[in-house]
Amino acid sequence: MELLTLRNQTFTWGDRTYVMGILNVTPDSFSDGGQFNSVASALAQAEKMVAAGIDILDIGGQSTRPGSAQISLEEELERTIPVIQAIRGRFQTVISIDTTRAAVAQQAIAAGADIINDISGATFDDQMLTVVKELAVPIILMHIRGTPETMQSLTDYQDLMADLKTFFQARIDAALVLGIPPKHLILDPGIGFAKTALQNYDLIRHLQDFRDLGYPLLVGPSRKSFIGHILNESDPTKRVWGTAAACAGAIAFGADILRVHDGPEMIDVAKIADAIWRPKWSGES
Repeated sequence: MELLTLRNQTFTWGDRTYVMGILNVTPDSFSDGGQFNSVASALAQAEKMVAAGIDILDIGGQSTRPGSAQISLEEELERTIPVIQAIRGRFQTVISIDTTRAAVAQQAIAAGADIINDISGATFDDQMLTVVKELAVPIILMHIRGTPETMQSLTDYQDLMADLKTFFQARIDAALVLGIPPKHLILDPGIGFAKTALQNYDLIRHLQDFRDLGYPLLVGPSRKSFIGHILNESDPTKRVWGTAAACAGAIAFGADILRVHDGPEMIDVAKIADAIWRPKWSGES
């Protein structure tokens, strides 16, 4: 896998785990809805995560929790663009825009974002890959079935890993045909998106199965219901220890990036997990 350099950050895949901090500027996200949906509160949270050493800040204006309905384009832009501009005015940290809309991606990159994070794998908007090519930015392609409104009724797979690999290969091919360079593609198996609790655990256990596709892997287990399922914990904010275990497991099985709410805590988890499982880890001075 080729190195990826964005702003002052070089991603050397395999050397260590990179941590993406979630910053939902929404009133209704499943875990942190309403906490950061003003520019001031979002900027304060960004400052906290940057100080902890976060590698990427992921800004999202559209909730993708199970059952969530889509908001208007105008509302998504109003939520995300001022926050991206404010963060970019203060920090050089890499920023990703969590969106499925090409128009939002375009304006977010113009405002200072560096990566597009598309939960639909660029299937909801047929202009998304064209925009990625034109802007020459990386895209994270996530696996999903249906939409956030319908996905949890679509968990019946003939072969979970084979189905995901087929999906990814089709999306990779679509990107490469347009001329998007391979180093601009990152894959996300979509923990919690059209998967049951047990399927999510299987997915983490078999992350290495995606290695032969040849792209970095992002895993987003943070505070999700598959953790609550085992812990019998309905409050997502009380799933931090469970998230830590899921993150350590994901690193052991080959994750390159973790997408998390609890940035400082999971940065610590990643450092120790890397020291145990990554032979190229060089964090000890």
